[in-house]
Amino acid sequence: MSKVSYYTAEGLKKLREELNQLKDVERPKASQAIAEARDKGDLSENAEYDAAKEAQGMLEMRIAKLEEVVANARLIDESQLDTSKVLVHSTVKIKNQTNGMEMTYKLVAQSEADLKTGKISVDSPIGKGLLGKKVGEIAEIQVPNGTMKFEVLEISRS
Repeated sequence: MSKVSYYTAEGLKKLREELNQLKDVERPKASQAIAEARDKGDLSENAEYDAAKEAQGMLEMRIAKLEEVVANARLIDESQLDTSKVLVHSTVKIKNQTNGMEMTYKLVAQSEADLKTGKISVDSPIGKGLLGKKVGEIAEIQVPNGTMKFEVLEISRS
């Protein structure tokens, strides 16, 4: 069973570019490496050939995974997002109830997540805990070292 993921136009474009790079550039390189290793003689004792075949197998697995993700990707129109509750692609400002620290995150698909730019996966513990919450509600989120409480201060589309 495939899992549908929601992407921004930019995120889906990056995914497709990576897939095209793997298929159009990396796959021919892998085939060439196998051909060169094969030309070096006895395959039963050719570590270079074994390594090239293994690298090709890993590449093909990555291509298959990306093809599945792209096939199940859905483009989301951010201008139509409901800001009354936290959804995929919502930008949410939260306050840690323990230390009073305020943070702003955008909830995105796992492959778009990048903590440095404030994008967290909807599949992460915090992302899952925030989904469906409204402004003023407290999200109790299980993390490895216990339970954290976050108050939802603001929800926006930006």
